[in-house]
Amino acid sequence: MIGAMDISTGLDFAAAPADVYSMMTDQAYLEEVCVASESVSYDASVNGSSTRTSRTLASPESAARFTGPHLTVVEEVDWSEASADGVRTGKMTMTVLGQPVTLKGTMRLGPGGRGTTVDLTGELKVAVPLLGRKLEQGSAPAVLAGFRTQQQVGDRWLSA
Repeated sequence: MIGAMDISTGLDFAAAPADVYSMMTDQAYLEEVCVASESVSYDASVNGSSTRTSRTLASPESAARFTGPHLTVVEEVDWSEASADGVRTGKMTMTVLGQPVTLKGTMRLGPGGRGTTVDLTGELKVAVPLLGRKLEQGSAPAVLAGFRTQQQVGDRWLSA
């Protein structure tokens, strides 16, 4: 079996957990994240406590010869109910359409930091024999940059 690369990152918002959850499950917020990530085209939807975004992005220069000029990244999160202390967990799956790339992880949203922290832990896997690990290392910065976009958009959203 081909191994996967561990991914771990976090967000820190100046708002209560209920407000951050409300934002992260708001279609308008998800659309702002898609626009801020310089999507060529996008779709965002919310169904109860589940969110889905599909963003077509310019391929990173290092990957374009394998992938073509664009990649479509689909991200889905299924959130749990809040526990008594306000903590929610979300199962997150990110795939790249037509490519052997997946990120499966858990998001934890709860009290902390400036008000609420959202931590992502997961495994990034590029299922390409021999080159997988190198491609995972090359893909990880783009995955983390996408998460940082949520921080930037969220800070603006919550201060409005």
